[in-house]
Amino acid sequence: MLEAKQVDLFYGASQALYGVDIKAEIGKVTCVLGRNGVGKTSLLRMLAGQYMPRSGSVQWQGRDIRKLSPAERARRGIAIVPQGREIFAQLTVLENLKTGFSCLPKRERFIPAEIYQLFPVLKDMLGRKGGDLSGGQQQQLAIARALVTRPSLLMLDEPTEGIQPSIIKDIQRVIASLRDRGDMAIILVEQYLDFAQALADDFLVLERGQVVLAGEGKTMDTQSVRKYMTV
Repeated sequence: MLEAKQVDLFYGASQALYGVDIKAEIGKVTCVLGRNGVGKTSLLRMLAGQYMPRSGSVQWQGRDIRKLSPAERARRGIAIVPQGREIFAQLTVLENLKTGFSCLPKRERFIPAEIYQLFPVLKDMLGRKGGDLSGGQQQQLAIARALVTRPSLLMLDEPTEGIQPSIIKDIQRVIASLRDRGDMAIILVEQYLDFAQALADDFLVLERGQVVLAGEGKTMDTQSVRKYMTV
């Protein structure tokens, strides 16, 4: 389980997060909701080790990870699918997948068959350059690359952004399948409320870097949440 408590995050003199609490449990999806610019991506990047919180605690599997680098966190099973996908345009699909090997011991440096079961389109495109894929295919590649690392915590930053509806449904099925497997915690940052609500076991809503709503997905008051997601 990942648990962060009372996290404050600053960029120089500017504060991005104020006393944020978040918990991600194995076998569950925790959704982080809110408008653009309220701190959702900052929270995910802090959990991934890209930013150091000024105060608060961050624990993964019962151990303090605040001072661990992103590479060390990846080796401990924490993976992030960044907003904008950040695939390597000039590398092939296969080469992109293999970049996930960097945090793995040599005996695990192979692509699990499950990757192609979850994303069958990728198997037919292994020799194509990442930059030649559609946005939806690139998003599938970005998720698959994260899964190559065998994560126990998977964090996804707005995976539906700019994606056609048919691919959104595919991604929803994949996330639900990974959750139901029961060996992975998932944090999903999202602005598409229907997508998040369909997957959320737990949720929290950020507004100006603070948690303003939180609870179990089944108790989510859509009307209350939506007012924090519309401009």
